[in-house]
Formats: sequence, C-alpha cells, structure tokens
Amino acid sequence: MNNPGHGIAGFRLTEHTWMTELGNWIDAISPDGRRAGALLFDPKIIALPGVRDRVVHAVMTDQRLVLAGLTGLIPVADVVAAGDQVWLLTAQAVSPTLSDLLATAPIGPAGAASVLVETAQTLIGLHAAGVTHGSVHPGTVVITAEGAALLSERGLSDAIRGRVAPRERDAAGWASLARGLAASFGQGRQEAAELFERAAATAGTLGLAAARDVLAGQATGREELAQAARGRSAFAQARAYAPPPVLPPGDEGDIVTLLHVPGRSSGPVQFGPGISTQEQRPETTAERIWRAGRDQAATEHRPGARLARASRARRRRTITSAALFAVVMAGAVLAWFYVGNTPALAVESIDVVAPKKTQGCDKAVLITGTVVTNGAPGEITYEWRKNLDKEVVKGTLRTKADQTTYEVPLRWTLQGRSNVKATATLRILTPGPVRSDKASFTYKC
Repeated sequence: MNNPGHGIAGFRLTEHTWMTELGNWIDAISPDGRRAGALLFDPKIIALPGVRDRVVHAVMTDQRLVLAGLTGLIPVADVVAAGDQVWLLTAQAVSPTLSDLLATAPIGPAGAASVLVETAQTLIGLHAAGVTHGSVHPGTVVITAEGAALLSERGLSDAIRGRVAPRERDAAGWASLARGLAASFGQGRQEAAELFERAAATAGTLGLAAARDVLAGQATGREELAQAARGRSAFAQARAYAPPPVLPPGDEGDIVTLLHVPGRSSGPVQFGPGISTQEQRPETTAERIWRAGRDQAATEHRPGARLARASRARRRRTITSAALFAVVMAGAVLAWFYVGNTPALAVESIDVVAPKKTQGCDKAVLITGTVVTNGAPGEITYEWRKNLDKEVVKGTLRTKADQTTYEVPLRWTLQGRSNVKATATLRILTPGPVRSDKASFTYKC
C-alpha cells in the first residue's frame, strides 16, 4: 500500500486495517485529532468504467441528505485521488462494526433491539428520500462509543456494480441481521429469539416501519453496546494508535478532491502542488482550508523545535478551520440548491409494484412504477413491456425542478379463462444508463 508519511490528505493512518469487497479500510485520525476512517478502493474495481463517477455521486447524495437532517449514516469527509489511488475519508470512526462485536461476545436482546431499531429508522429515512443502502449486513453497521448504530458504505456496493438496489434488498438485509442476532442469544432466550424472528418476517411482509415497531419497546441496550464498543476500541488502539516514528517528510504527490464545490466547475479541483490545468483561478476559502490540513500533516514529520510550534499552531487552526469549512460547505450546498447551476437530470432509482392478491376474471390491473430523480428539470422517456403479449407502451415524463418522485402507472386488462403469472417491466430509456424494474401478479379466471 502506498501511503507515504503514514497519511493521506491530512488524515493519519494507523495499523488497524481490514479488507472488504470495496478495498482496504484503515482506522485513521483526522486532522483535528479525532478517530476517523480511510478506505483505499481496490484499484481493479475503482478503475472500471464509470465506477469512480458513481462513487462520487453516491457520496455527494449522502452529504446532501446529512445536510438536510438525516442521521444514522457515517459522514464522509472527502473522496480524494492520489495518483492511481482513490481514497474515501470519513469524519467518524468506522470501527468497531457489529461483526467485530459478535466475534468477541454475543449481544443481548436489549442491545440487539437497539441496533435493529436504529438501523431500521435510518433505512426508512433513506427510502423516504428516494435512495437505498444496498448492502446492509453486520460489516456495514458501525457501533459508536456512545452505543449508537450507524450505517457505513451507503450506496457504494451499488456504485461499483452499476445498479440501484430496490428497497426490498434493504429489508431483506435488515431481516437477516435480526435473524443472525437472534441466533446468537443462545439457550434460555427462546422467547426473545421468537420476537426477533417475528420482526424479521414482518420486514418482508409489512415493511421496515412495522418491523421496527415490533422491537421498539425492547430497544434499551445502548449502554451495553457502548461498553462493548469502547472495549473493542481500546483493544485495537493498544497497537494501532501508538504514535508513529518521526519520518522525513514524504511527498504525497498531487492530491485531488473528487467532490467539487457545487456551482463551480464540474471538473476536479486540485488542492495539491500547483493549480489544476482544467481551471486557472484563485484559490477558494475551502481549498485553502484543505491545503492547510495537508501542510499541517507534513509539518508534523519535521524534527526539532518546529514540531512543537507547529503542533500548537495546528490545534488552534484546525478548530477554526473545521468550523469555517462547515460554514463554507453548507453555504455552497445551499447556494447550489437555490441559486446555483442546475444539474443535469438523472434517474436515481425506479421501483415497480403490482397487486399481491390474485386478480379475478376480466380485471383491469393497476401497476405502479415510481421513478426517483435528482430533482432536476428535464424529460424522461420510458416504456412498459408485458410478458404475455408483444405490446410495448411508450411514454414521456416531464420533470420539474425540486421534485424528485414521480409515478408512472400501467393499466393492464386481462380477459378469458386462464391461470397465469403476468409480469410488467418498466424500462427507463433516457436519460441513461437504461434502468429497469419489474413486478408480477397472478391472474386466475
């Protein structure tokens, strides 16, 4: 792994690392001294066509959701490129995960209920905003030192695969969490295990809100989770967070943030040595803050009296910088929402729903497609296809600024005596890439 100076973009990397499908996660320390996380994407994955752009889009969607008040997600500080490497940097620690805690000791019913209620609430908020998580499992549930359960890697699994996960996948992942936690209870807790199994089944039939309510009264185990998380963190810190040796200054090379400030150039903004050739312009306040954090990280490797002076100055500057950066970014995003440049129309997800009950003779069946966009105005072209005939129903949808959710209905009339499974498929043709979803119902006459 190429991480000169044991850091990247002002974040100091520790020795505590673990592998996931995305790449190599590393516990880190942010420029202001707090526990954070760094993900070095697998170069074979991030180099695939379109993957990097989809990752950036997913992260920027998360940042807008957090700014709008959604809680329950691990906040992402930045996505940066250093040469051929692409890093995701989080503003909060991404360990221990639920997998880590379960590997050490079982979690009691109260703690397990707290995890499930909080993750269900986060997923409900995501679905209300028109997005999904896409990869809910014990390795993406982070337990904080306060006992809260946060979700990490939101949308990243979908981004590397070029797909949009339906809400049902999130519900299935949550139900699997519930069943896995129930299985860890052991002997003597059969009643609790049955309650968790009922919650898991409810998630698949009535949805996450109903499943959450099944366990809401049992979610009293935050302190249990907090103690387990602090114990696990202390174990990891004993080795991983030992102060690194003072090394000669390392050259990180050109560090490029991939999260452009909304309303400015759509190309990358280079904060490393020199100015990006894509846009010769004065350095912004946000960029000066970013550069200061990187320069501070390099300064701490210089021996002698300069180290002590730089350390004291850094502590003063990072507090001010962090606050100023938050104000700048909030203002920039708000400006983007209200007075900034209008982004191109993009379809973020589609979902098709058909009646669950068997339909009788000569029924006109209503099938509903829900299309979620990024809130930009434009035109969507789509088509409905039916598996029982060759008819293709084409349509056009005009979208409005600031509206993200639209319904595209299909009325399908079946006649005659038959017992068949009818499937309707909705395909979004433009804007690309082409997306599709389908739903089925049973006709019996």
